[in-house]
Amino acid sequence: MEQWGFVAAALAIGFFGSSHCVGMCGGISGALGMAVPGQKPAWAQLIGYSTGRVASYTLMGLLAGLLGAYIATDLAASLAPLRVIAGLMLVAMALYLADWWRGLVWLERGGAYLWRYLQPLSRGLLPVRSAPQAVALGALWGWLPCGLVYSALTFALAQGSAPNAALAMLAFGLGTVPAVLATGAAAARLRKLVQKPGVRLLMALLVLLFGLWTIWGGSQHGAHGAHGAQGTHNTHNSHQQGAAESAQPAETADPHSHHHRH
Repeated sequence: MEQWGFVAAALAIGFFGSSHCVGMCGGISGALGMAVPGQKPAWAQLIGYSTGRVASYTLMGLLAGLLGAYIATDLAASLAPLRVIAGLMLVAMALYLADWWRGLVWLERGGAYLWRYLQPLSRGLLPVRSAPQAVALGALWGWLPCGLVYSALTFALAQGSAPNAALAMLAFGLGTVPAVLATGAAAARLRKLVQKPGVRLLMALLVLLFGLWTIWGGSQHGAHGAHGAQGTHNTHNSHQQGAAESAQPAETADPHSHHHRH
């Protein structure tokens, strides 16, 4: 059960951090939610949009996992710093959600360089008239510069394997779906709810909790890795010492044995 803990954590990070998604993606989802003014929400478009967006997150996780696997030559030692960094990113995201510190803005500005090349592609998909168009638009919009996504990506990177990282980002994306779907169906009402200071503070504190948990896990793995390396070193020395001792009798044979030959 413990091996699936990172999936539950990624799902929770997406769900509790999704108040950020309301501001970032709420306008698009709200536009998709009404096919024609006065009609019911176009659920096919909303679901298609979220499907494409989550697919992009999963692809990002796969790429991050490949990088993490390359970095983590020694799982016990090399993943520990990555997990600490992932935890610090989640703490920064919590501070961002609580509006206490907006240091992640510079990361979003960095991602804006890639978005400049992707944004023009979305123009050909608007207005959205079909579910496939919504899936394609969602896949593009998944690359929108977002501090929450970058924090989750760091968490996925720290898993040290491509499948696990992809699974983590899939879970993260699914965690954001309820808020985005609800935004499309009732944009103004939900926006008003998540913008309440108490709600944002609660979600920020929960993300902060996961960040501290990740830092603690990384420090514990680092300590275990150091003990494991020391144990391996000691075992290696013991083996060398044992080999030297076993070789010694052969070299220092009975000094009187040559007398028996005469």
